Amino acid sequence: MQTYPRRTLWAWALYDFANSAFTTLVVTFVYATYFTQAIAADSVTGTTLWSRAVTVSGILVALLSPFLGALADQGHYRKRFLAAATGVCVLTTAALFFPRPGQVLEALILFTIANVAFELGNVFYNAFLPDIAPHGRIGRISGYGWALGYVGGLLCLAVALVGLVMPEAPLGGFSKTDGENVRATNLLVAVWYALFSVPLLLWVPEHRPKHRVQLPILLRQAARQLGETFHEVRRYRQVARLLLAHLLYNDGLLTLFAFGGIYAAGTFGFQTDEIIVFGIVLNVAAGLGAWLFGFIDDYLGGKRALMLSLGGLLGATLLAVLATDRLLFWVAALIIGLCVGPNQSASRSLLGRFTPLGKRNEFYGFFAFSGKATAFLGPLLLGLFTDWSGSQRVGVSSVLLFFGLGLWLLLRIDEAEGVRQAQEQQREPEL
Repeated sequence: MQTYPRRTLWAWALYDFANSAFTTLVVTFVYATYFTQAIAADSVTGTTLWSRAVTVSGILVALLSPFLGALADQGHYRKRFLAAATGVCVLTTAALFFPRPGQVLEALILFTIANVAFELGNVFYNAFLPDIAPHGRIGRISGYGWALGYVGGLLCLAVALVGLVMPEAPLGGFSKTDGENVRATNLLVAVWYALFSVPLLLWVPEHRPKHRVQLPILLRQAARQLGETFHEVRRYRQVARLLLAHLLYNDGLLTLFAFGGIYAAGTFGFQTDEIIVFGIVLNVAAGLGAWLFGFIDDYLGGKRALMLSLGGLLGATLLAVLATDRLLFWVAALIIGLCVGPNQSASRSLLGRFTPLGKRNEFYGFFAFSGKATAFLGPLLLGLFTDWSGSQRVGVSSVLLFFGLGLWLLLRIDEAEGVRQAQEQQREPEL
């Protein structure tokens, strides 16, 4: 396997540093909370509406990611598609600055477009991992990316807190009228994402075909290969089991990401500046967890790393649901933070071990599909339970089901067989 210089590996990992600002500030802690408390009529209504936006974006990603992955494989468009998805996410994130309190529809439409673009970009970004990482180091390199991502989210949160949210006179001349300073955090995220994405686009190589294929032919080839890959995924038993388990436990993770800050604000009374501090602490914990578990992943294997992280997530979420004071909630949140990074990193690296050459965009497209095909269920159930009970605590309890079922399915994976089958079926990309 070809080896790549350190610059290539760090340029790849730096994309996690770039795009984590979006998930940390927009999806989880700052804008999601601001939407439910200031743009929507009230926190319960806002939680329900936000869950529907997350649901719609998840469905769109599930529908688009496998085909776009196949198209990227056929046309060798991985980097172009990544650049396009990044650009759309950056522009729509910046546009989130403009909706004011009461402009619910505008905010939700912009967020949905940005979230879809972000998730599609991850399909092509993740597909670079098996190409650039040596097999024996794929776990730790994946962990480096996730850890660096949490550092990026942490630093961006810190800049937002110190420069825009807390000061009486926010940087850039923004006022506090209609939450302008809080809405300006979206501009910060957009600049951050765009700036730190550049190294990957410059220094991470992509195989280019000798001959260009016309678009109509390319579309037909992509559709045919997508069908073939669907059948191949079914033949790769361990891949199929991983995708099914990922389908469930990732629903729980997405729900926690989307509603963690909302839950802290609505149930425990966290204010905007407290939410940002909360996010900073969780990012530190998640970054440490992802970095440490990268070594555990390579030493014990991705399956065991996943099982450890899922067990921690299950117990900590139960504690967060039952907690009646802030101290217990903080303990639960710290455990969740330590386990979230390893869960995502080990999922990505385990699939990389199971994936043959020439199918990586597609397999990671199905990986994104498995993470989004039923992703609407978590937010939808949380929103329904919250609306029915009038309690965010009851809504968050629905996450336990997804983690428990995912852990049960994960027990059936045979990692050694999955690696062996991928190595036996290796084939070079077609020119």
